[in-house]
Amino acid sequence: MLDITEYTKFLIAILAISNPIGIIPVFLTLTADHTISQRVKIGQIVVIATTLILLITLFFGEFVLNVFGISIDSFRVGGGILILLMAISMLNTSHGTIKQNRNTVEQHDSESIAVVPLAMPLLAGPGAIGTVIINASKGSGVIHYSLLVTDIILLGVVLWLIFKIMPLIAKHISSVGINISTRIMGLILAAIAIEFIANGLKGLFPALN
Repeated sequence: MLDITEYTKFLIAILAISNPIGIIPVFLTLTADHTISQRVKIGQIVVIATTLILLITLFFGEFVLNVFGISIDSFRVGGGILILLMAISMLNTSHGTIKQNRNTVEQHDSESIAVVPLAMPLLAGPGAIGTVIINASKGSGVIHYSLLVTDIILLGVVLWLIFKIMPLIAKHISSVGINISTRIMGLILAAIAIEFIANGLKGLFPALN
């Protein structure tokens, strides 16, 4: 088991990477032609799919790395760089620039929209998956994994609450508010990414310690 602050940082990291606030305009765009009941169903599927993807990654992600012969320190550096790029993108771009082709969206039913692209890759994308694998490798034991599972479930709860109040959010939140929250999350994410890269480099090059 790690220090409790490590699990708090993990929760903050996956919240920042998943950026549940930032997905609001994407969700509203993809479900523009859906009824309220259909939106509720889609939201439920998104929450379940995102949580399951990250939980599966938690228990089997490191095994996949071993199959491909990738060290966890190399993955820390690579994942940190990826997360840093995501953070820079969040700091410099607006989610309002995300556009979806309406004709393509209409070809998908509610369930497929919920899983792709909402659950993956928008919420449980490479950055979130990489963060889960990296943090899983930091410790072992039932308590360690139980706390990580708790954090992932808490992410699911946050997502559920956001989709629950989505109609209210849609009426009151502005694009400016979304952009501000996205940039704040991007700044937090950049700091976390630098820590990932630093720890990975220390593992690859012990002389840096």
